[in-house]
This record gives sequence, structure tokens and C-alpha cells, in this order.
Amino acid sequence: MAEIEEPKFNSLADRIAALNKQKNFTSPPVIAKTKRPPPPPNKQVVSISTEAVNDHTPPSKSPSLPARPQKREPPPLPQRTNSQLTEPAVESLPALPGRPPLPKRNTSSQQEQTPTLPPRRPTQQLTRRGSNSSEISHISSISNLSLSRTSTTSVDSPAARRVLAPAFDQAKLPPLPPSRKERETQAAREAAENEAAERPTLPPRRPSRPVPKSPNLAQVDEAPPTGPRRLPPQASSFVKPKNGLEGLSKPPPLPTTNRPTRSSSPPPVPVSSRPTIDQIGAVTAHAAATNAAGCLMCRDFSEPDRVAALYPSASLPRQDPVSYLAQVLCGPFPSATDKARAIFTWCHHNVAYNVEEFFGKCIKGRGVEETIFYGKAVCQGYAEVYEAIAQRAGLDCFLVGGHGKGFGYAALKRGQAPPPKNATGHAWNAVCIDNGQWKLVDACWGAGHIGGGTYTKKFSPGMFTLSNEKFGDTHFPSQDRFFFREDGRTPTWEEYIRGSTPPGEENPQWFGDVTEEGVSRFGFSPPAKHIPVNSNEVVRFQFAKACEHWTYEKNGKGPPYLLLLKIHGVDGRNDDLVPLDSDGYWWWVDIPARDLGAPGMEVQLFALTTVNDRDARGYTKEMFYRAKGRYGMSWAIWCVWALV
Repeated sequence: MAEIEEPKFNSLADRIAALNKQKNFTSPPVIAKTKRPPPPPNKQVVSISTEAVNDHTPPSKSPSLPARPQKREPPPLPQRTNSQLTEPAVESLPALPGRPPLPKRNTSSQQEQTPTLPPRRPTQQLTRRGSNSSEISHISSISNLSLSRTSTTSVDSPAARRVLAPAFDQAKLPPLPPSRKERETQAAREAAENEAAERPTLPPRRPSRPVPKSPNLAQVDEAPPTGPRRLPPQASSFVKPKNGLEGLSKPPPLPTTNRPTRSSSPPPVPVSSRPTIDQIGAVTAHAAATNAAGCLMCRDFSEPDRVAALYPSASLPRQDPVSYLAQVLCGPFPSATDKARAIFTWCHHNVAYNVEEFFGKCIKGRGVEETIFYGKAVCQGYAEVYEAIAQRAGLDCFLVGGHGKGFGYAALKRGQAPPPKNATGHAWNAVCIDNGQWKLVDACWGAGHIGGGTYTKKFSPGMFTLSNEKFGDTHFPSQDRFFFREDGRTPTWEEYIRGSTPPGEENPQWFGDVTEEGVSRFGFSPPAKHIPVNSNEVVRFQFAKACEHWTYEKNGKGPPYLLLLKIHGVDGRNDDLVPLDSDGYWWWVDIPARDLGAPGMEVQLFALTTVNDRDARGYTKEMFYRAKGRYGMSWAIWCVWALV
């Protein structure tokens, strides 16, 4: 296309006049400076003439603006002034002076570089049931493709619409399989129904007959509750104990000869129904034997103790001594209690406490066989040897660790708080004996004791025969389940440290093994070491026998000693020995507090051992008063209290 020379104008007015002469150009009217309304959206994009663009010729006719639609729609993109032309070619305007002509734009090459997109394939869209949306979804009237200069397809054409699939009926779908939870619930329900069907049904219950109530009987069921149940009134001779231990250990009243006669005597018993004396004696002996068989303290362990002394450690085979001891010590006895006692006694004869390593703080760990032949051990070694032999013999036995009131233990002083809990430092055993009963035993303390840095070998059967409740007064396990109390109670650490002493008090001091003489160190009175002398009360000194089945001829060393209490009189000016009364099980005496002595003095419990250089076993209260002041006497101190 040949270039046309543009005319030259001398002024801007000449140029405007020339432009007005052109048929396709009209000058725009003068519009006041107001905000121009946005142009309406065009639904059809018109292609731009390449010649008009290349020649920079203004359009022949200015398009008129239509009226603004009433419906408010989003504003479209602004239109260019030369975006709508009717003529294919427009005469070129003369170039402005001083401005270089614009370069030509190759529209054809741009159209070739930007290919048109193929028509979009209509898609179908599923709609939800009950939705207000139509099955045909219309896209916006202004598509992204409409902004392209080369797009000439209208968005309202049928090819541009997206047709949705018809709505489906969900009820026509196949049901889902049951879940795992539903299957388990159904299986449990069917199992319960089957079990109920197999269980035989009970016959129908007959209606109960109304029982006529007698008019003389009280209407107990219909009477309203009258409050808590009341205890019967106490007897006139009842004396309320000052503490719990005194009430538990109060001896029965002594028999009296002056009993009041009853107004009416019972009818005589027929002579033919009275048992003979032989029958009464046989029943009494059988009951005593039955009770004694279940009491370890009264049980005869002479045979297990004899067998335990026949096998010293020097005579044992070097290969597997544990199995050998389990066979020779426990084989002869069918009773688990006798087997446990034989092992307990053997440890006393063949193992001594290793005081050298204990006081030297150089305790060496040894195996069970090495300890057996070495012949020395501490509490841990005793418990391991006992456990190994008992388990090899088929007994249920294990080691228990905890705290023991042994060497180094000091009782609490008056007003002293218990130390922090520390259930360590000692070891013993728990073994299952007859009737499946768990028994706590201490083979170390049963073999001897330490005193003054030396070891004294002395058999203490109480460490095998004591009940678990009394055993727990001196042993506190590290685990609460190893108390094995019959009442199932678990004592606290403070209860264990204080023992039977009231809070803030001390235990009285005991001397010697009084259990060998049939006297129990548990349940005595008064339980506290300090006794106030200005209380204006009567103090009960009271002791019990070690066991109700315990006999001096069978379990002891002979007739019992006479027990006496040494007091000092009012203000400590008159010393005296007061013998205790006894009924065969209890020893007791009541003394006014002011007659015990002055504050700072002591009250001692004595056992009369010799009279005129002869053994005083079997001495009675009357015999003591006849011999008092006439013969020389000696005593053994068993217990001491302090006066405050």
C-alpha cells in the first residue's frame, strides 16, 4: 500500500477544520467535567481493521452511547476509542509537525502467533437432590475468551453452554454392606438370644398366701424407724478402761464365794443325761489338742529340730548341697510347717552372723552354696539360704526386704517425731505352710543376736512361731502386700515405729527373753514408759501368757516364776516388793500412783529366781510372804518404767 503524503497545517484550527470536512469524523461535543458513566457491556467483540490501525486514521463515525440498563451489572473493561469501525479503510491523517510517524503494526502476524482456541466441549454437572439450581448452568456473559481480540464466538451460543446430568434417585442405589461395629453388635445380640433360648425357664411362681398377723404380735414391718440401735446398759461393776489396750487385756473377775442366791432355782437335770467324768475329760483333751495343733507356739517341733541337728555343713557333699539339704531336712515330714521349721533350725546350727564384715562395712556378696560352706552371713545371706532350700523342697517361699528393729534401732524418746520412712536394711522370708497359710520367718534373728560388737549364738524360736501381726511389730516390709496379716490391715510407718505406745510416749524397757518363761511382751499395761505419780489414779500392771495353749511342763522349763513389782512408797521413802496375782493366764496388780514413788525413780518388774540359794520355780504368793525377811532372795529384772 502506497504511502500518502499528509498535508501540512499552519495552525491547530486549520487541522481541526480539515478533520471536520471528513465524512467519517465529527468533533465530540463539549461535555461538562462530570463523572463519565461506565460503558455498557458488549456481548460481541468486533475485529479491528488492520488498515485503520496501521494508518492511524480516526473512525469515520463516533458510536453513540446507549442508555444505561436498569439492572446493575459488574462494569466491563473500558473500550478503546477506535475499537468499533465500519469502514475497512480510512484516509490517513497528516502527521503532526515535529512528531515522527508511528510504526506499522503487523496485525496478520499477531493473529498467526495467537491461535484461536477450539470450541469447548459441553460438560455435564451433577446437581444435588432438592437443589434450586437448574439442570443447565450458565456461565458468565463475559468469558475469559471474550477478552481476546481474535475471539468472535458469542458466549450465549449453544456450544458454550454446560449441560448437567439429570438428577438421580439415591433410593435406587444398592444398600451398603453392614460395618464392623454393626456386625459385632448383631453377633452379640444373636448369642444372647441363643443363650436365653437354651436356658431352661423356671416354672411360674405360685402366689404367696397372706399370713394372718396375730393381734398380740408387734407390727414390726409397719412400724416407723426409731433411730439408731441402742446398746444394752453397762453392768454396775463395769469400769471403763483408760486406754484401748487396758480394755482388751483386762483379766476376768476372780471367783467369789459369797454369791447371792437366786429366788428360783432351775429344774434338776436328769441323771441319765449327765456325762461321766471320763467323757468330759476326753472331750476337753481333744479340744485342747485341736487348738494346740493350729498354734505354732504350742506345737511340738521336737522332731524337726532333732533332724536339723544331724546334718552339719561339714558333712554335706560339695556337689549340689542345696538339693541334699532339701531331701534330708524336708523328706521325712509330710507337713509343710515341719519342713519349714527344719530349715529354720538348721540355719541356727550352721550359719553365724558375720560381725567382721558387718562392722567393717565390707560385706561381700556370696552365692548360696558358698555361704553354706563358709558358715557366715548377714541377714541377706540367711534369707537366701532359707529360700533356696525351701524352694528346692517344693515349698512356696521368697525373700522379703524391709526395715527391722534390730541392732542400731533406738526407740522414740518422749515427744520425738518418727523418722522419715526408710523400709530398708533387713531381709527375711515368707513361706507357705499348712492350709496354704503364708508365714513370716526370720532365720537370722532366730539363730542369735549381736551385743557389744560380738555375736551370741542363741536359738530364738519366736522368730518362727510368732503370728504375722506380732511379727510386724518389729518388721516393716518394703511392699505393703507382704504384711500377711489375718485382718488384712496395712499398718503405717508411724504405727510401726511407735508400736503399741501412745503418741508422744516411749516403750518401757524389757530385759531378757520373757517368752521362754511364758510371758508375752505384747498387750501389757501400762504401755507407756513414763507413769505420772500425781494423777491420783490407780495404776494397773498387767501381763498375759504367751499363748493360751502354752503349758509350763510341755513348752516351758518348769513351773512359772513368781512375778513381783518393786515400788518405793509415798515420796520414795519406803521400798517394797508386791507380788502379782495370777489365774493361770493373766498376771496383774493394782497400785495407787502416789505409792509408786517420787518423780525421777523407777518401777521394776522382777521374777523371783532363787530363795535361800534354791530354785524358786513354783513359788506362790503365800510362800513368798512366809520366806520374806527370813531367807536370802535373788531376782531377775524383766521390765522397767520411769516415774514423772
